[in-house]
Amino acid sequence: MQVIFNADDFGLTKGVTDGIIQSHTKGIVTSTSLIMNGRAVSYAVEQAKKHPSLRVGLHLVLSWGKPLRMDVDDLMNEHGYFKFTNTYNNMPTPNLEQLKSEWQAQIEAFINTELPLNHLDSHHHIHGWDPIKKITIELAKQYNVPVRYIPSLKCHREILRTDYLYTGFYGNGVRKDLFNQLKKVKTDTIEVMTHPAIVDNVLKELSSYSTKRENELDILKSIHVPDWVTLIE
Repeated sequence: MQVIFNADDFGLTKGVTDGIIQSHTKGIVTSTSLIMNGRAVSYAVEQAKKHPSLRVGLHLVLSWGKPLRMDVDDLMNEHGYFKFTNTYNNMPTPNLEQLKSEWQAQIEAFINTELPLNHLDSHHHIHGWDPIKKITIELAKQYNVPVRYIPSLKCHREILRTDYLYTGFYGNGVRKDLFNQLKKVKTDTIEVMTHPAIVDNVLKELSSYSTKRENELDILKSIHVPDWVTLIE
């Protein structure tokens, strides 16, 4: 089985960034996803350039923080933040023209860092939301970059990074028997979503998922990779 261990939220905070770097240099994480409206983006880019073996993709955002563009009013609330949340499935369809321009801005901001763009995924997996997945497909083809597997995109294998996404290494699923769980999945290529971090005060302010990130980091640094697994980027 070929496995990608990807760390989400690179650049969210300095502690998250440092944790992801450790999970790569001392552990099994092979790639990460940079969130362009995070609090430590410049620091994350600096660290990525010091560790070129860590592949970096883009964590597209529509459901957290502020947009990069200021002319996407239909995507924002009265405080200038994205109005969409992790319950977006129950929300009205976004203004698709504004969404595409915002996501292009996020991609172009990434490209301007001069880091190679390895892949696309998104916060809360919103890139697979049915009303907007057409934009995801268009951008993947426009920038010639693979996209994180989501069931709603399974018919577009030509753009997918793997055949399956494992989301079980999260919350109560953060356990040392991770590879035993992966072995039960019948697939050839799989991405494991992870969120390692060194918890800092900024992270505590921004995310309800904090303490468990250090548990993830400890496991990702200590876990043994069995011989039936090939780590890929």
